[in-house]
Amino acid sequence: MTIMTGSRNIVILTGAGVSAESGIDTFRDAGGLWEKHRVEDVATPEAFARDPELVLRFYDMRRKAIQTKQPNAAHEALARLDREWDGDLLIVTQNVDDLHERAGARNVLHMHGTHLNAWCTACDVRSRWTGTLIERPPCPDCGEPALRPDVVWFGEMPYEMERIYTALRSADLFVSIGTSGAVYPAAGFVRDARNLGVETLELNLEPSQGSHWFDEARHGPASQIVPSWVDELLGG
Repeated sequence: MTIMTGSRNIVILTGAGVSAESGIDTFRDAGGLWEKHRVEDVATPEAFARDPELVLRFYDMRRKAIQTKQPNAAHEALARLDREWDGDLLIVTQNVDDLHERAGARNVLHMHGTHLNAWCTACDVRSRWTGTLIERPPCPDCGEPALRPDVVWFGEMPYEMERIYTALRSADLFVSIGTSGAVYPAAGFVRDARNLGVETLELNLEPSQGSHWFDEARHGPASQIVPSWVDELLGG
């Protein structure tokens, strides 16, 4: 591969395809979460205002399920890259699980939040949270029963966008792994990178909706193609 020659600063975007082989449902594939629940019913601020019990029950189930899953070879490979890469590296994930961290990665930014946090809408404090929210427990910081999942819903702004764009501006290589290319603003990162002169690589089970924007694309299961790419990048 030629596009990695001279690369030092890398921004990696990961999506649901990285965690699918760990048994975490994707949202857009056949049988995925959006086939079982309408977006409008569980993943918007309006849904939470209309039927908080349904929304909290849905996220309580997801939070419990995620804690039973384990990182797969793709997570492990990216954690190895995080440890061994001597340039700048940022893993921007759309996933709300903690499998990157459990595999050992440290430079991880959760642009869509995380299931294992609760956000208090009264005092704006985010707390580590592994239990349920359905019974409206008090905020550990202020005591108000105002906790909600710390997950970015449709219609809300993803987290730390300025930090992401700053990283893209200093990157030599942008890599998208396991993403559909359908959810913005993340789906637009490849075009932002190209406009900045950054080389781009897609690693995905199949061509994404934005696959044609990438300089190179490799397709196959994440647990196979991600470790292979990391081996190549680190010199075997």
